[in-house]
Amino acid sequence: MLWIAMRRGPRKTSARIWICGWGLVFSMTLLTLLLGSALWVGERMIAQGDNVIRVQAHASRYNWQFTQPAPDGRLVTTDNILFVPAGQPFEVAIHSDDVIHSFWVPRLGGKMDAIPGHVNLHRLQADQPGQYAGQSAEFSGPGYRDMRFTLVAYDPADPPKALTDAPLPKALP
Repeated sequence: MLWIAMRRGPRKTSARIWICGWGLVFSMTLLTLLLGSALWVGERMIAQGDNVIRVQAHASRYNWQFTQPAPDGRLVTTDNILFVPAGQPFEVAIHSDDVIHSFWVPRLGGKMDAIPGHVNLHRLQADQPGQYAGQSAEFSGPGYRDMRFTLVAYDPADPPKALTDAPLPKALP
């Protein structure tokens, strides 16, 4: 706009052109383009798929407990280690019993709160096998900074021994 004003020189320009043309039309066009591109990029970031593994993440003071399906269908519970197959979307059902915690794996996506009495679903996908650091990103009292966990994305053809050799759950009396 400064370049146009300097190029034209001291001509009298109607305030209506500046207000309607540049102030409204240009601004609304730019905002519409930005919103459209943000929605398009945001949709591409969400893990897609119908066959989604669901993992339970239970937050308690300074500890994450995960219940995940093993390759043979059994449910395996681990403390502070979450196992998921690489290249497949998965949902994390996040809940808490005490205070608000945040489930966050920075390399995989945004964070989601674990709220007492409520279950939040967070869909993620680890494209490559490896270990990803996770943490609670919510101040939940002294010691919250040590509330960390590890997400292990494994090759689906070679599941880790922690899942395949996990003890069978105890039968209820």
